Amino acid sequence: MKIGILQTGHSPDNMKDQLGDYGEMFTKLLGGHDFDFQIWSVVDGDFPASAVDADAWLITGSKFGAYEDHDWIPPLEQLILAIRETGRPLVGICFGHQIIAQALGGKVEKFDGGWSVGPTEYIVNGQPMALNAWHQDQVTTLPKGAKVVGSSDFCANAALLYDDQIWTIQPHPEFSADFIDGLIRTRGKGVVPDEQLAAAAKRLDTPTNNADIADFIADFLKKERP
Repeated sequence: MKIGILQTGHSPDNMKDQLGDYGEMFTKLLGGHDFDFQIWSVVDGDFPASAVDADAWLITGSKFGAYEDHDWIPPLEQLILAIRETGRPLVGICFGHQIIAQALGGKVEKFDGGWSVGPTEYIVNGQPMALNAWHQDQVTTLPKGAKVVGSSDFCANAALLYDDQIWTIQPHPEFSADFIDGLIRTRGKGVVPDEQLAAAAKRLDTPTNNADIADFIADFLKKERP
C-alpha cells in the first residue's frame, strides 16, 4: 500500500540531520506496517499529479498557519477536496488537522488561550493518551460532518473524524522527547512564554502514546471501505 505524505513544513536546520525532516518522521512512525511511502514537499511547491497517485494520504505539521497567504495553500486545499472525492483515506497531523478542517469549511485561528507545548493529556478515540503538543492555532469551528473524537482541557477539537474516511489530530505522535527539546531550545524562544517552555522541559520524560496512535493510523489507512 502506497502512502503519499504531503510535507507542509521542515524541521529546524540544526535538528534535521539527526532527528529527520517531517516526512521522514512519519515513515519512521509508520514503519513496520508494510507501507511504501512517497513524500511530496508541497511547502516547496512539489505536488502529486493527482489525488490517485497514492492509495492513502497523510498531511504533516508545519510552522505556518492554515489561514496564512502562501502560494501552496490553495492548491493543497484543492488536493484535499480531490482526495475526499476519491474516497481514499486521509490523515492530518497538527497543521494537517487544521488545513483539512479549513478546506472542508471549518475555521482555524490563533487561539486566544495561548500555546500548548510538550507532553499533554488527551482523550482520543475514548482512551486517555499522552501526546506531544506544539501549537497555538486551533480548529475553532467544525466543518459540516466532522465528529469530535479527541479533546483536551485546552483543545476542544483535538481529533476529528469525517465519515470514516478522514481522521485528523492536533498533537504530534511523530515528535519524540528529543525533538520537543530541540523546539524548546530553538523555535520556542521568544515565541512561547519562557515559563511555559521551562514547564514543558520538565515534563519531557513523560511516557507518550505515540506507538498506540501509530498503530491506530496504520489500521485506519488499511481499513477496508465500501
